Amino acid sequence: MNATLSNEPYQLPAGLLALVVHVAFFSLLYFGFTWQIQPARTMSVELWRSLPEDEIAPPAVPRIAEAVQPVQPAQPEKLIKPDIALPDKKDKKKVETRTDVTKPEIKKVETKTNQQILVEQKQEKAEQRERIAAEQAAQQAAQAARESAEQAARDKAAQDAAVDAVVNEYQAKIKAKIRRNIVMPPDVRDDALAEFSVTLLPDGSVLLPSKLIKSSGNAAYDNAVERAILKSQPLPLPADVAMFNRFRVLLLVFKPVE
Repeated sequence: MNATLSNEPYQLPAGLLALVVHVAFFSLLYFGFTWQIQPARTMSVELWRSLPEDEIAPPAVPRIAEAVQPVQPAQPEKLIKPDIALPDKKDKKKVETRTDVTKPEIKKVETKTNQQILVEQKQEKAEQRERIAAEQAAQQAAQAARESAEQAARDKAAQDAAVDAVVNEYQAKIKAKIRRNIVMPPDVRDDALAEFSVTLLPDGSVLLPSKLIKSSGNAAYDNAVERAILKSQPLPLPADVAMFNRFRVLLLVFKPVE
């Protein structure tokens, strides 16, 4: 009984100490576990026209759970520099080398162009000579054509004049023959005028009847002229049959005094 009472004063501090140790142990396990499963930190990047100087981020404040472990200094965050495409020095060398290679080709092209210019000049001179010769030939042909046309016109005019002269000659002969056969009635005025249309056949005969186109105002004189036309058959015609068309239909005018 006495031994039990003597040990009781030491049991309460021992129990408190054990409780504190267990609480500290479980706290260490809990915070250590939660620190390990903490999600990774996110990082934001900003683009700058000019690169700022590297700044050292302030050290992170350790948590209560991290006090148990040795604190390690925080690493400064590195800024991500924007990708800037820089010209490759090798490409410059390649471009320069290619430019050097094409220089002889440019000289060749210039030499070839000069040769082409000489050839083209010769061709232009030859074409110019041919063009001048063609123009001269065309002018000569045009001049010859004009002269031929003028000559043909002169010939035709001369031929027409000759035909007109023959027609006038034979019309005068026809009228003279008819006038000789007119028996003049009395009391015919000197200004009396009778006009007849006479159709002829190729042998010079008259196709009846003759047509009085315009009367003289004196029926006796008109009848005398018509009888003279019939009496004068065959009327004289030129020997050239091709000219008969000019005599197929004649308009004959008769006056008492001509």
